[in-house]
Amino acid sequence: MNLSSAARPSDRRTAQWMLAAFATALALVVLVRLTSTGRGQLGSALRVTARWSFVWFWMASVGGALATLFGPRFQAMARRGREFGLAFASAHLVHLGLVVLLYYATVNPPPRGSLIYFGIGVFWTYLLAVLSIGRFSALLRQRAWRIVRRIGIEYIAFVFLVDFAKNPLQDGLESLIVYLPFQGLAIAGPLLRLAADAKRRRTAVAPREVA
Repeated sequence: MNLSSAARPSDRRTAQWMLAAFATALALVVLVRLTSTGRGQLGSALRVTARWSFVWFWMASVGGALATLFGPRFQAMARRGREFGLAFASAHLVHLGLVVLLYYATVNPPPRGSLIYFGIGVFWTYLLAVLSIGRFSALLRQRAWRIVRRIGIEYIAFVFLVDFAKNPLQDGLESLIVYLPFQGLAIAGPLLRLAADAKRRRTAVAPREVA
């Protein structure tokens, strides 16, 4: 992407999506604040913002796979992968702020090991966001960029999967029902990407076999 003094429509649209994702995450935190009481407020806000940012991540990470597997009907989603990814990074800033608050404002902060594990996911999130800008991704060869992007996506996907699978019954059956769709999507994402990889390999081999 070449940046110029006059922002292109696609750049403006991306900025609007990022702002909307961030503002919605903040609104969800305010809503939790207004509708819940006691010590559970922070935990509820963390869960809600994690789910919200995951929706953007999932759309960004599976669009290309869905287009490969199921055809043109998902091409529009695949083309917007960068926009979805930057919206995810923007929305996730709110969740990251809550994690910092959890660590410094609670009596029993999470273990250091879990913070390191989460921090690596944060690193990949914003590294990929920076590299999605053309002038930075151009520093890497195309193959290297694909490898870096795939490693980052799969690590972030793993963090979400572990988070959604952790103590799903801690708040009763209702919590489990709410979590099930996100657990299903978290499992489906890597499977879709693997299936798309397999189809691309078969497509690449087929012409050579015919020849």
